[in-house]
Amino acid sequence: MTENKKPVVRFAPSPTGYLHIGGARTALFNWLFAKATGGTFLLRIEDTDRERSTPEAVEAILNGMAWMGLDWDGQTVYQFARAGRHRAVAQQLLAEGKAYRCFATPAELDEMRAAQKAAGKPMKYDGRWRDRDPAEGGDKPYVVRIKGRDTGTTVVNDVVLGDVVFQNDQLDDMILLRSDGTPTYMLAVVVDDHDMGVTHVIRGADHLNNAARQLQIIEAMGWPVPVYAHVPLIHGPDGAKLSKRHGALAVEAYREMGYLPETMRNYLLRLGWSHGDDEIISTAQAIQWFNLENIGKSPARMDFKKLDNLNGHYIRETADYTLTAEIVALLARQTPPHVLTEPARERLTKAMPGLKERAKTLVELSSAADFLYTDGPRALDAAAEKVLTPDARSTLARTLPVLEATDWSSQALETAARSFAEANGLKLGGVAQPLRAAITGKTTSPPLFEVMALLGREESLIRLRAFAG
Repeated sequence: MTENKKPVVRFAPSPTGYLHIGGARTALFNWLFAKATGGTFLLRIEDTDRERSTPEAVEAILNGMAWMGLDWDGQTVYQFARAGRHRAVAQQLLAEGKAYRCFATPAELDEMRAAQKAAGKPMKYDGRWRDRDPAEGGDKPYVVRIKGRDTGTTVVNDVVLGDVVFQNDQLDDMILLRSDGTPTYMLAVVVDDHDMGVTHVIRGADHLNNAARQLQIIEAMGWPVPVYAHVPLIHGPDGAKLSKRHGALAVEAYREMGYLPETMRNYLLRLGWSHGDDEIISTAQAIQWFNLENIGKSPARMDFKKLDNLNGHYIRETADYTLTAEIVALLARQTPPHVLTEPARERLTKAMPGLKERAKTLVELSSAADFLYTDGPRALDAAAEKVLTPDARSTLARTLPVLEATDWSSQALETAARSFAEANGLKLGGVAQPLRAAITGKTTSPPLFEVMALLGREESLIRLRAFAG
């Protein structure tokens, strides 16, 4: 690896589950590093676990990456398809005396571990076939193990965590090929990283122990050692390991909860990386500023309040027509799907400046706007129920003839309502609040008379008459 070589990084999820929030952050950090350095960002699906890998999980990973806006270079690599190459490397190590055949049976290994446990020793393979003649094994099944160094230390030089030292006598001779000839994950990762030209391995700190073991293979093959950056994990708000109750959900779940991809990129960036005191960091700024040195050494904590506030910021910054498109897509994914008419979309876009000021999520925004894209009398929320007292309904009934005789523009409607209020010794709010509750089913909305003009005379009067009494 030359000094001038552009970095090559990879995101390598296992399709045994969906793209969760920790994986999405790892993908983001790799993507940003590639963009910041003019490097290459590759995607590898580590599907060697054939029993647990599913096409649905692969699709969910690809969809999650696409929604997050994390595009990768070149074709997606599927690890299982490269099993022949992985086997060839194991056979090379065997031929060079850097690996060996182990004929120990599962029963023998269970007995070994039980004895180690009883003696209070660490449970690890004891190297019983390390120096034996494989001819002793005859035609019995065997695995292929690396012949690791059993004295001294292995040092993982990590950009984030510093130099991490492992005692070699604590690292056993790990399996490279199983007894059925299939390569293990540990071997496949190292071979794929080398063949794909990966220069920097940016991944979760839960892979730190793997790095020490994978270095054994790298050194045995005489391959360049990548730069390691192990990122501390994300914890829940209570400091415990992140679980589903904390928000360790599939990335697509955050989409359904109404978060924007821009929000997720900004929020996940700040979960473990910092640039001074900056909290709101656009993707363009992130690409300009991102480096490995500013990754924190401590686990980050999920904070949904911060996520909501950040999403509110990005909703306000997003163009009105874009937000309408997001709500249209959100409603189309519902069961059953709700398809918006063109007039409803137009109403939504026109009312968006007033709607988006308060919303923290697209779901909240959609709910607050439902009076614009559904027709007929409103179902009242609790606050609107309180507003529409018998007196308020009576006021509505008396206001109706005035409105029916009015030109249906926001200015004319407001003038008519003000005149009616003054003539009846009422404040404008005493007239407007019952109108708002009947028109929207809520007590907050974009400017009332603009909403009535958007809905049109016929639809507005249908709603008002339902509560006039």
